[in-house]
Amino acid sequence: MSGLILAIETSCDETAVAVVEEGRRIVANVVASQVALHADTGGIVPEVAARAHLRWMLPVLEEARSRASIERWAGLEAIAVTEGPGLAGSLLVGITMAKSLAWVTDLPLVPVNHLEGHIYAAWLHDRGEPAPHEPEFPLVAMVVSGGHTFLVEMRHHLDYRLLGQTVDDAAGEAFDKVGRMLGLTYPGGPAIMRAASGATRRDRRFPRAWLGDSDDFSFSGLKTAARRAVNAELGQSEGGREEPEGGRLPQESVAELAWAFQDSVVEVLATKTLRAAERSQARTIVLGGGVAANAVLRQRLADGAAARGIPLVVPRPALCTDNAAMIGAAAWHRLQAGARAGTDLDARPSLKLVV
Repeated sequence: MSGLILAIETSCDETAVAVVEEGRRIVANVVASQVALHADTGGIVPEVAARAHLRWMLPVLEEARSRASIERWAGLEAIAVTEGPGLAGSLLVGITMAKSLAWVTDLPLVPVNHLEGHIYAAWLHDRGEPAPHEPEFPLVAMVVSGGHTFLVEMRHHLDYRLLGQTVDDAAGEAFDKVGRMLGLTYPGGPAIMRAASGATRRDRRFPRAWLGDSDDFSFSGLKTAARRAVNAELGQSEGGREEPEGGRLPQESVAELAWAFQDSVVEVLATKTLRAAERSQARTIVLGGGVAANAVLRQRLADGAAARGIPLVVPRPALCTDNAAMIGAAAWHRLQAGARAGTDLDARPSLKLVV
């Protein structure tokens, strides 16, 4: 068998197709981003996202085939696709394409959980580069993105035990909302990181929601603290707008508030992950999801993991954000485990990794 899987990812606002060999080697990985399309609304409009997927699906598929030098579909071992979680309309575009390809080529169709993909991005390497050491089990993985923030323990492939999750907002969502409060561009994560780098005093402090000894996360209180701080800077009362109108704060204030917010999020994420890894006697820590592209979070976790003698595996930033290579990596293990889907495969917008 070729070991090649063609994977499709359209769970949110990235149209992505990749070809991955045996769950590790990226042969091709093409992503069409919609960030500019949703910038004006400061967030993703589901109907707009689905229409954009329809526009880009075939061009992205053909580009991936070209980069992978696939002339005949017979060179593939399976077709993989994200079945959830995500936006229903967006998911359906990718699922429809994947089902069509599987039917035409008579190849197995492998459904993949998007969250599982973020974890398996840690196994990937680019074509032409030597394969790094695989993450060793048992491991603790933290996935932190716009829609999800959770910690799991893995003793074996495809074996997950939920340790903790957000009880309200995901970290990435909090970044986006606070970014809007500060008058920064969308998405909020990269914009806050850039703004925070300009902070000089670094004497502002926002609360940390530790939730006792729990491995769960909470960011709603932090958003409230940020709103109050921005209102105070603007001289507005607490009874005003739920989210202050951004763009009117001095640049220095934006930098200091961005730093304080980021420092709070990063400290909680890193501390809870390291604590869980110690308790689980993990031999590896894996970090995934869009917020994993944050350089401050990556460094804080790297320092903490090194001090404890635990290897940290973080994919390069382009593999932390949504892409199809991570779906191909997870699909390889699902394929070996016998996972197959038929023409009745449907979108599962609320799909969980651990039931």
